[in-house]
Amino acid sequence: MYQIDLNSDVGESFGAYRIGNDEEILRRITSANVACGYHAGDPMVMDRVVRLAREYNVAVGAHPGYPDLMGFGRRKMSLSPDEVKNCVKYQIGALWAFARSHGVSLQHVKPHGALSNLCQHDREVARAICQAVHEVDPSLMIFYCAGAVLGEEAEKLGLTAVSEIFADRAYLDDLSLVPRSQPGAMITDEDLAAQRCIRMVKEGVVTTITGRDVPMRGDTLCVHGDGAQAQAFVERIRRDFQREGIAVRNFQK
Repeated sequence: MYQIDLNSDVGESFGAYRIGNDEEILRRITSANVACGYHAGDPMVMDRVVRLAREYNVAVGAHPGYPDLMGFGRRKMSLSPDEVKNCVKYQIGALWAFARSHGVSLQHVKPHGALSNLCQHDREVARAICQAVHEVDPSLMIFYCAGAVLGEEAEKLGLTAVSEIFADRAYLDDLSLVPRSQPGAMITDEDLAAQRCIRMVKEGVVTTITGRDVPMRGDTLCVHGDGAQAQAFVERIRRDFQREGIAVRNFQK
């Protein structure tokens, strides 16, 4: 029996700006990565998303990013390890307050955007994020991109490291994501996305942008909630997974 968690980045609206269709996505996923107000999100959005996650029995995790609302957290910033650690702590704490008010426990932490990309190879940044999580609550899981050193640094601290794969992003040969600025970075074809996801889960391999098959382990599968086809992707993936005998569930007991 194959099994996978299905997650999405949600809560990325803020103020008068609406990004994604959180409620429809939350009806179909098992874990939610909630923006914490730095790269996106605001107190009203966080409160609503956590309430909906509880209603739909979706596990809640913090999705901390750089303090870069204008750049949606996708621009690299020059922060010291202590600054990274405390920025992550701050954002976990913000979401924790809303989770607490709704009687929800946080399941995980997943870095966002440029901060996450650094964790592919930068051990200093990865270690700072893990230290933040460990100092706040060592029972929280770390979601890391498959192949990233973030997973290794999490395990060194005794944290539970969860390998994440992506339904809608293309991979380089080292399992880092193809930069969004390059052609082919986003997977937009439903058929292709579904086929790739089934293969990643059942065979443990992904075809990279160069056409090479590279081994990878996936414990959780992400569909980006801000994508125009996010809802359609999630619906298609769940339908195809059911047909293929792949169970979809989160890590909560």
